[in-house]
Amino acid sequence: MSSAPIRVLVVDDSAVIRGLISKALEQDPDILVAGTAMNGECALSWMKSHPVDVVILDVEMPVMDGLTALKEIQKRFPDIPVIMASGLTSKGAETTVKALSLGAVGCVAKPQTSSAAESIRVLSQELVMMIKGVGSKSTKLRKTIPTSEIHVTNQYKTNKTNTQKKTLFSKNIKFYKQPEVLVIGTSTGGPKALAELLPQIPIDLPIPILIVQHMPPGFTEILAAHIQKDSGRTTVEAKHNEPLESHKTYVAPGGSHLLIGEQNGQKVTLISQDPPEHFCRPSVNPLFRSAAEHFGCATLAVMLTGMGEDGIEGSFDIARSGGTIIAQDEASSVVWGMPAAVVGSGLADKVLPLSEIAAEIRSHCLVRA
Repeated sequence: MSSAPIRVLVVDDSAVIRGLISKALEQDPDILVAGTAMNGECALSWMKSHPVDVVILDVEMPVMDGLTALKEIQKRFPDIPVIMASGLTSKGAETTVKALSLGAVGCVAKPQTSSAAESIRVLSQELVMMIKGVGSKSTKLRKTIPTSEIHVTNQYKTNKTNTQKKTLFSKNIKFYKQPEVLVIGTSTGGPKALAELLPQIPIDLPIPILIVQHMPPGFTEILAAHIQKDSGRTTVEAKHNEPLESHKTYVAPGGSHLLIGEQNGQKVTLISQDPPEHFCRPSVNPLFRSAAEHFGCATLAVMLTGMGEDGIEGSFDIARSGGTIIAQDEASSVVWGMPAAVVGSGLADKVLPLSEIAAEIRSHCLVRA
């Protein structure tokens, strides 16, 4: 017997956009567009009498804008996840990043093409997976992805291999070295997780922090500004060939991979347009792989909430090099996909709730005898 479809409410002041999003979602039998609304006020009124699992919310609307509507939805319907739909304007991006830091689970950029068919294709590609990741038939915010459903690619497919890796890299047999770099990977739910985690890390933590957050171009520079404001630590959208500095945080630019390289004996950031990995660019994999290559066992990695399994191959490289990996636990994750892949493959040295990860980072970065 098939389960009930995920019920979605589409909120946008443009009838054209509402229609495009609805058509994109209705192509998937597991998703039902249960209703549409032209502004936040209409959406809240509709939600009083109709069950819904996920809300897609426009950022800029008359009567009640997206940010105000998000806060009201969180207040009245705290278990219903909200995905922000944004135009690629600086105002829209700024508001979207703020919404994400407040708890919106994801964002999608409205298509810029004049072709309806292409718009539907792009929206379907971006939205369907996200909705399935955060939606649930019981309208709970978190959707668990069981370890049994996680597909680990290439040579790390079998449970036998993963068990061997877990034994090989258990903490009691690997050489410990003071961390010289902190790398963080995250996706769905990441901006809010980063907003909670990073202010708990000392401003003077004496190592660079590099972050991959799945986001479109135009959003990550604003995310970096929000992180700097929240954490007090100098934070920038990474640029090509920028020397890595202690006490500084680097955010992967939307649409590009972020890697660590070396030039004239100095570690630098590298920006790459190599193909997407796990359908993502930026992807966590290039950052984690390059950290393992250039910092080895002095790498400290954190895998936060996120959909899919991006970063699993890079995590194997960090484990092989003797680095340390902390994974966010299921209960505190919006979507336990990326951390679950790491945990299910036996690569996590610690699995912790988000509220305890900063303390663990601090403990690793203390000088040890």
